[in-house]
Amino acid sequence: MRSPSPKSSLLTALFLVLSSLFINVSKANLSCTSSTSRSPCPPFNSTPSFPFSSSPGCGHPSFQIKCTSPHSIISINNLSYALLRYEPNSYSLLLSPQPTTPRQAHHQNCSSLHFLSIPSRSINLSGSPFRVSDASCSRLSLLKPCSPVNLPNCSHCPWECKLIKNPVQLLHGCGLTHRPLSGQGCQADFLGYLDSFLKFGIQVEFDESQRDLYFSSCKDCKSKNGFCGFNSSDPEKPFICFQSNSSFSPPWTHQVNANRIELLCSIFGVLTCLFLVISLSVAIFRSRRYKTTSQEEDPATIFLHRHCSASLLPPVFTYEELETSTNKFDPKRKIGDGGFGSVFLGQLYDGRIAAIKYLHKHHNSTATGKAQSISNKSFCNEILILSSIDHPNLVKLHGYCSDPRGLLLVYDYVSNGTLAQHLHGPTKSIYCRGSLTWQVRLDIALQTALAIEYLHFSVSPAIVHRDITSSNIFVEKDMGIKLGDFGLSRLLLLPETSSSSSCSSGYVWTGPQGTPGYLDPDYHRSFRLTEKSDVYSFGVVLLELISGLRAVDQSRDKREMALADLVVSKIQMGLLHQVVDPVLGLDDGGGVDAAAELAFRCVAADKDDRPNAKEVVEELKRIRNHTRGHRDVAKE
Repeated sequence: MRSPSPKSSLLTALFLVLSSLFINVSKANLSCTSSTSRSPCPPFNSTPSFPFSSSPGCGHPSFQIKCTSPHSIISINNLSYALLRYEPNSYSLLLSPQPTTPRQAHHQNCSSLHFLSIPSRSINLSGSPFRVSDASCSRLSLLKPCSPVNLPNCSHCPWECKLIKNPVQLLHGCGLTHRPLSGQGCQADFLGYLDSFLKFGIQVEFDESQRDLYFSSCKDCKSKNGFCGFNSSDPEKPFICFQSNSSFSPPWTHQVNANRIELLCSIFGVLTCLFLVISLSVAIFRSRRYKTTSQEEDPATIFLHRHCSASLLPPVFTYEELETSTNKFDPKRKIGDGGFGSVFLGQLYDGRIAAIKYLHKHHNSTATGKAQSISNKSFCNEILILSSIDHPNLVKLHGYCSDPRGLLLVYDYVSNGTLAQHLHGPTKSIYCRGSLTWQVRLDIALQTALAIEYLHFSVSPAIVHRDITSSNIFVEKDMGIKLGDFGLSRLLLLPETSSSSSCSSGYVWTGPQGTPGYLDPDYHRSFRLTEKSDVYSFGVVLLELISGLRAVDQSRDKREMALADLVVSKIQMGLLHQVVDPVLGLDDGGGVDAAAELAFRCVAADKDDRPNAKEVVEELKRIRNHTRGHRDVAKE
């Protein structure tokens, strides 16, 4: 199929724009002027003035109203409200939310069946020209239930329970500036009172920045014998004044009568719709063909299906699904930022909460090809590895998305931060460093070692993580951990076609990659990656748990900038107590000393002097059991 030439496409677009402009101007002169003869809509005593309108295409879309009795209806952000009162001098409205059929169905399982004015979500006016008045926010902040609180079945009615505990969240944006005041009366039938509050009406004001846009400009326009309107093709929909006697108006608009203009508008409308249908059909066909071709040629998809059975790969998400689940990758939802990507909190279509990693795009033209290759490799590597493993202390991959607009990975969401945040976060952080007792730290070390042991001994070929750091250890609410971020991981003894192929001697020739402070010096010197490289990184994490210090700190002396160098020198001089975290204290039954000795062996300069992961697990279990026995004796 031959694609349309640029010239024909430009002529088509020009025709559509001119047709739409002509129709909009003509209809604005006809329908909007003829609407003055219609019956008024309450609470308006006469035909609603701009930007309000009950006729499509007249007023601004945000101010379209539906004339009903006893109150007209206005829709804001997909919620309908009864328009109880309009005060043109103060530009304020009094609105009451209207019940909907889904809301009534929701209440069938609730004890508050008759509270139909209470919506099923927070009333949010953001993105519209309106804002909730301070008066309504203040009134809502004064409400409180009587003690004891009469809660409905919260498993069926979670939203109602939230409102009873904190009614301010009913109106989005009120909670930040309005605080409940003490000494006020309480409400026994709280939901009933809240329902009456909404029926009485919420006072809404127009945003100060929008007033001139919709009101003052219209007054100036009318004073010049013009018609108030808006630019429907512009995302901002700015105010436009249509001049009835403008020299730019087509001359036939002044020479023919209204019936001929209406007929001409209808003909133009039919032609425009026909042109639009044909153009959309061609665009949809080409878009589908392009999408199919791009999916077939997507290098990440080809690589994944070539190296892994389709039945073993996790589910594939569309870019639109993940974009929606993260509110278009809202920066407010960013929960982490790493070397290869940013992590966003998202809610999937089935209600699951997930962590969604968006691999960074590189815009440096001199290095785009290489950077994109690294991103694709990290992306595919993580999918292939996480698809082949299953362990309670390893993050679970729920799916992925390979799209020209971005590469995305969907993981379990671990809600209690990272080990680095618990150990090194600011003093006023939400993560309490004092909660990391020695027993908790020992359990974290053991769980991490168990995850490494699984990768090295329970998977064939063995997997080397290559980036074991306290920032990649995610802490759960019960202080369990999950090891994540497998973007740099490598399979041992996996033949490759490149010059950096692995040998059969238990290591892979590859350029050193990892995080400074955790990177194995032997691997850095020899370019030989082995399982002992992960043991070295784990040893540094164990030193962090013992000392509470960062793996790298530029404020320390140059010789002690790396934590491994600092603690090793202290151990060799018999001064370990100088670097033990003061939070731990000294009564540990020798557990800290034994763990420090294990860490000392893990960070040995020569990899052959380090224990393997099995030996690390066995030693940590011995230390934990000895520490528990010591504590039990001390209690007796």
